[in-house]
Amino acid sequence: MHRILTSLRSLAPEKKVSRLLLASVLLGTIVGIAVSVLEWITLQLLLHSVDELPLVAAAFAPMVGLGIATLTLRTIGRGITPSTSDEYIRAYHQQSPYLPERNLVPRLISGMATIGLGGAVGLEGPAIYTGSVGGLRVARALRNWLGADNAKVLLTAGAAAGVSSVFQAPATGVVFALEAPYRDDLAHRALLPSLLASASGYFAFVSMPLVEAETVLPFAYDSGVGTGQLIGAVALGVGAGFGGRAYAWCVRKAKAFAAARSALYAVIGGGLLLAVLAGVSDRLAGSPLTLGPGLRVVEWLSAEEQAVGIVLVIFVLRALSTFVTVGAGGTGGFFIPLAIQGVLFGQVVGAGLDSFGLSTANEGLWPVLGLAAFLGAGYRTPLAAVMFVAESTGGGAVVPALVAAAVSQLVAGPSSVSTGQKIERTGLVEGKANSPVGNVLKPVVFTVTPDTTVYEFIHNLAIGQQMKTVPVVDGDVFVGLCTVAACANIDREKWADTLVTDVIDVDAPVGSPNWYLRDAMVAMGKGDYDVLAIVGDNRRFLGVVSAEDIVRLEEIIAATT
Repeated sequence: MHRILTSLRSLAPEKKVSRLLLASVLLGTIVGIAVSVLEWITLQLLLHSVDELPLVAAAFAPMVGLGIATLTLRTIGRGITPSTSDEYIRAYHQQSPYLPERNLVPRLISGMATIGLGGAVGLEGPAIYTGSVGGLRVARALRNWLGADNAKVLLTAGAAAGVSSVFQAPATGVVFALEAPYRDDLAHRALLPSLLASASGYFAFVSMPLVEAETVLPFAYDSGVGTGQLIGAVALGVGAGFGGRAYAWCVRKAKAFAAARSALYAVIGGGLLLAVLAGVSDRLAGSPLTLGPGLRVVEWLSAEEQAVGIVLVIFVLRALSTFVTVGAGGTGGFFIPLAIQGVLFGQVVGAGLDSFGLSTANEGLWPVLGLAAFLGAGYRTPLAAVMFVAESTGGGAVVPALVAAAVSQLVAGPSSVSTGQKIERTGLVEGKANSPVGNVLKPVVFTVTPDTTVYEFIHNLAIGQQMKTVPVVDGDVFVGLCTVAACANIDREKWADTLVTDVIDVDAPVGSPNWYLRDAMVAMGKGDYDVLAIVGDNRRFLGVVSAEDIVRLEEIIAATT
């Protein structure tokens, strides 16, 4: 018996791991409950009320929502941005993840007002932000019990629980949370805690009486895999890749517009545009399909066969509505909006493929493949997109969805609707190379003026301070670099009568304060200098970056040139 008990104990995880998994279950449960309340208020209370309004009132509801969102962020939020899921990604890439808890309430109010009153963005953004803040809060509260190095793991687990709850798709939540921080990598260390947090979040969500559990896509079938399906998947992948790239570019421009423009004009202008788009879509489709995240579009497509031209117009109007909502300062995510764009795109492409005889017995296949391709290309999360398709359709379309998502990734390039994503995980040396040049910038260094003689440079700095390279600065303007090697070419008898301006390299490379260390290292390597001057506007001297301040400089330069 003792031997059996010993064997069973050996199968149990370490105490620290067990505690982390228990904390993940607790976190997932809390997030699932919170997201159920969030969804009930946003979709079933607010957005449902907007749907019941006359068209004129419903069309102008987004303006009210944007006004509330902007006012909340500027007053209660003290001027914070409307970012939600991007905040999770940024926090993930911090050495010590941090999300101020005081920003949770204003961002949630902003998200509920934006989405609940008809803004064309998704609820997963506020849900991810809720889970992320909750994860860091649990990590901080249980620091002594869990250890000090689990904040990033619980941050990821909380985000997974948020996605799992809002979409009722536990596996999608896990994959998305692990895939979102990197375009070409996975945050694999948080896998097991994310699995448990996602599952517990899902069960907590569906157990709440506030909302009814339902899948986003009303499709469930076995599509089979044939030549027509695979050809269509490739075609959809190519089109969605270009479409996702254009969509991501527009989202980034909209975010920049929102940050640079007056909030009052943005809200009024954006609200008017959203009202016009709602009116146009109602005129064409019999319903204001541009309002809200877009789930109504799926119902519209499923109700009866729609003309391809109208579907294409709704595709454009939905995209414009999302861009306008973001440009007007709205708070929300892009998962569902991208998914809806994919469904519409798949419907259009499917009609074209059918005209060439590449039809399938199940007409719902093309919208599903379009979803996988467009969502994967826009968010750069192809695995999460395919998993979402699998969970939403009963698994029948997984193989062609994988093909569509893979092709769209190849075409989409580096674009993403998320501004905080990195390409892949970096090691210590690579991470150093990708850090801002300001991390090692020396603003106060020895310099010489143009009227300094070579003799003064050699005796006062080269010998006195053991400096081989010194910037020459006229007032605050950088002139060039003076080196010992250049001065050595001058006869000693002429040192006292020769100015440094006669020997300096006025074409020496200079760097920008916006550069990364990798850029500085490459510039130094090409110019064969151990110092790089950093200058601002009009060559204003800011300081230098030296080779001594960079770890293994020559090795990294060799790897990057």
